[in-house]
Amino acid sequence: MNDDRDRQGGVTRRRALQMGTAAGAGAVLASALPGGGAAVAHAAPGGPFRGFARPAAPVRPRFRWWWPDGQVSPAEIRREIDQIAGAGFGGAEIVAVHHSIRDKSVLDPATHGWGTPAWNAGVEAALDQARRRGITVDLTIGPAWPAAVPSITQDDEAAVQELAYGEARIAGGATHDGPVPEPVVAPEHGVKARHLVAVHAVRIDPANTTRKETGLARDSFTDLTGRVKDGRVTWTAPEGGEWVLLSYWRRGSGQLPESGPHSAPDSVVVDHFSRAGTEAVTDFWEERLLTPRIRRLLRQAGGALFEDSIELETDSLNWTPDLPAEFEKRRGYPLWPYLPVIVRKNESTVFAYEAAVSTHVRHDFWRTVSDLFNDCHWKPLADWAHSLGLEYRAQPYGLETDSIMSAAILDIPEGESLGFKNLDDYRALAGGRDVGGRKVLSSEAGAYQGGAYNTTWDKFLRTMGGAYAAGLNMTVLHGFSYATAPGVAWPGFAGFTPYSGGIGFSESWGPRQPTWRHVPDVAGYMARVHQAMQAGTSRIDAAVYRQKGYSKTGIGAGWFTASGVPLGWTHQFVSTPVLELESATVSGGRLNPRGPAYKVLFVEGDRHAGKEITLPLETARRLLDFTRKGLPLVFLGDWSAATVPGIAREGENERLRAVLGEIFARPKVRVVATEPEVPGALEALGVRPDATYERTSTLLNARRVEGGTDYYYLVNGKHAETVKPPVAAIDHEVTLTRTDRRAIPYRLDPWTGEAEPIALYRADGDRVTLRVSLLPSESTIIAFTAGDAPHATASEAAEVRAVRGNRLAIRDTEAGTYTVTLPGGRTARGTIGALPAPLEPTEWRLQVEDFRPGESAAETVTVRHDLTLDGLKPWPQIAELADASGIGRYTTTVDLGRDGWPGAYLELGEVFDTCRVTINGRRLPAVDVINPVVDAGPYLRRGTNTIEIEVATTLNNRLRVSDPAVYGGASRQNYGLIGPVRLVPYGEAVIKTR
Repeated sequence: MNDDRDRQGGVTRRRALQMGTAAGAGAVLASALPGGGAAVAHAAPGGPFRGFARPAAPVRPRFRWWWPDGQVSPAEIRREIDQIAGAGFGGAEIVAVHHSIRDKSVLDPATHGWGTPAWNAGVEAALDQARRRGITVDLTIGPAWPAAVPSITQDDEAAVQELAYGEARIAGGATHDGPVPEPVVAPEHGVKARHLVAVHAVRIDPANTTRKETGLARDSFTDLTGRVKDGRVTWTAPEGGEWVLLSYWRRGSGQLPESGPHSAPDSVVVDHFSRAGTEAVTDFWEERLLTPRIRRLLRQAGGALFEDSIELETDSLNWTPDLPAEFEKRRGYPLWPYLPVIVRKNESTVFAYEAAVSTHVRHDFWRTVSDLFNDCHWKPLADWAHSLGLEYRAQPYGLETDSIMSAAILDIPEGESLGFKNLDDYRALAGGRDVGGRKVLSSEAGAYQGGAYNTTWDKFLRTMGGAYAAGLNMTVLHGFSYATAPGVAWPGFAGFTPYSGGIGFSESWGPRQPTWRHVPDVAGYMARVHQAMQAGTSRIDAAVYRQKGYSKTGIGAGWFTASGVPLGWTHQFVSTPVLELESATVSGGRLNPRGPAYKVLFVEGDRHAGKEITLPLETARRLLDFTRKGLPLVFLGDWSAATVPGIAREGENERLRAVLGEIFARPKVRVVATEPEVPGALEALGVRPDATYERTSTLLNARRVEGGTDYYYLVNGKHAETVKPPVAAIDHEVTLTRTDRRAIPYRLDPWTGEAEPIALYRADGDRVTLRVSLLPSESTIIAFTAGDAPHATASEAAEVRAVRGNRLAIRDTEAGTYTVTLPGGRTARGTIGALPAPLEPTEWRLQVEDFRPGESAAETVTVRHDLTLDGLKPWPQIAELADASGIGRYTTTVDLGRDGWPGAYLELGEVFDTCRVTINGRRLPAVDVINPVVDAGPYLRRGTNTIEIEVATTLNNRLRVSDPAVYGGASRQNYGLIGPVRLVPYGEAVIKTR
């Protein structure tokens, strides 16, 4: 039979891993029954994956829950917890956010602000109701972000700090006699105190000057701090050239949390690099937030303490009082001579010594800041959260700090779909998570600028699909808004819309959205993906060493990102501090064998510093130990003149090169000059990926191993949303590695929860080859575990399936005799008899619940429309529905004749946005938003059949006319069931396997 059926003509032949088939292991074969498929039993979730169908609350997705500070009603809070739990979510994170409210005076921060008794009453209600519903509540570390408390002022030692510099130019031979220079950047409002830290003089060097930085002569550095008296300094510059006199002032940066005020007095951002800043947070919580009842409820229904991304914004340089002393202690040399090339103005350095020196000392500076961040902020806050019975979840990026190492410290590191530029940003955090022995990587998911009330679940899932393959295994949706607030318009309070008067950030999910009726189906999908991707531990092919552990940069891993991923390779990033963890050991040729079990460590130049060939000496010694124990290493580039990334101590670069020489002499090490040579080096080392594809593909994969069971998440995705051209459908063979050679493959459907053996594959030792067919952004889960089911190795039919009685059956949408090849090479045949032609209903009844503003901002009323259609078309093309948003129910009937059909697929075609299907009064399992094709066979009967398709929309089209000042510029969206809708018959035949 011809396997190249036209994809535009309906269901394709190779759909074994795409279709959500209804008759799985243990189902009754449809064609063996009189009258067709009416008696076919739906596949019962069970067997080795019994818990897959109904994931527990801890793996269910969560919401950011936006409150207008403490202006909330405990009764409404309890109602919203019920809504969140009832929709299938595992919890919510309470955060004070009200960017949409321009007149902040209506919020009354003195009596209803963050940390007031009104706030605490809302928190108590949320925790108590969550306890009753079996879900958990997370609490943000402060109002909005960054971490802040109202118990300090901008001048407090515990407040966020900056180092501002002042400058004065002095001609050679001239004398400066006067006040030390004033800072070039004025202090923020409210900052009054300042402390002079040092005064230096350095000669300007045109040879080091660039378009962006003024060059300085390092050997001319002169410390004038001791000459300062009463704020004045007298100094005569040596003859020749021009000099710059630099002063450095420590002061509060004055930063307040986003979109305040949230409290009275206003909260102030704390110093994230000192114990004083951390203690200001914990002291305030202990004194004002942790009432006896909240303490008790946190242990019963608390989830995590959460901290958002580290957006410490300053026009000067991030600072903390102990930084110079800590720098010298940790880096082994004083900071002062290098301070001129570290200071900043408007986020950019201003002065520079010779390029290598400037780059290296800045590396050491930010590594020290990173160390202080971890030691003074992340670690103590995690310990404190644990004392309350909470985990600590945070987004450890935003500065030039090692987010990979921070991810190893946090209980739950978190990324974000809005700010992350591609999947390598997730892989950076996942590397720290896995080597650090953590399990979960979450994401602030689904924020789109201008996406308020027009974001579809299709768009959301297309965004997140690839992230799950990069290590993400918990989704925190952005977000769920409290019902109302003073002065807001229909459909109620929304944290981020309006935004600057226009359409804001998405999304305000909840009952106000028509799709909320179908959201349990989407929540169930995410929960099952989470469950599979939290099982056991990750298995990753390659660790890629990063000299700087940044995330949210979009900078990839060279060959592995561009060429390895399309071949099936998986990778994560590690940094020096991560490789120093106790878990970073080698056994059996694997790095971190009880975790990701990396097969190879890949080292290249510093991609955050022009690919400079650098490596810390201590890391080189670590790598030498690794490869002596059998770990393969691949180095890219010319390492003959390698240097340490910071300022080298005497002889340090020479010692580094000597260690590298020992490394390169080891049998498990390869050095390649260019990226195209990488695959040859991997092959020579005997390293191959867990998953391989028969051709270059957009398929992405992630593997987890739990005992003898392997889970593979597969998605037809892309590295970043901006990748062009768009991803196309794939249909090719994939070879996967299994832990247990006796294990058989199962397909786990994340939409329906069904688990059934895959009956068409080839096995060779620990490798199993099967065919994967997925539309763009479509996903599936393949699991290997012990089982007993027959299978075939090849077939001409579209599907081969295991059925009751330890038998095989073929299924196809075309009649004919099909050959099946069994293990050992024996062939068998099955015949599918004549099938009726596909049906495309043309007459529909459409009943619409049209969502409209009610009497209050949070009230929605519905207007009913009852229409008869002679064809499917978008709602804007139907006069009565041109501006409608809501829920539509499409009903049609089809006559399958006196004998009925053996089975059929129902293709829905184009659907906007979510949908559910009911046939003859029985609701079908959840419909895949990406590929809306369902197996209707178990629900059809002889004669007349009634098909109902319920479709839900966004609120965009209604808001365009109900609130034109904000949403009037939005384009109408093509709502509804657009189709074409087709009922495509299939036949089945039993294959004798013995």
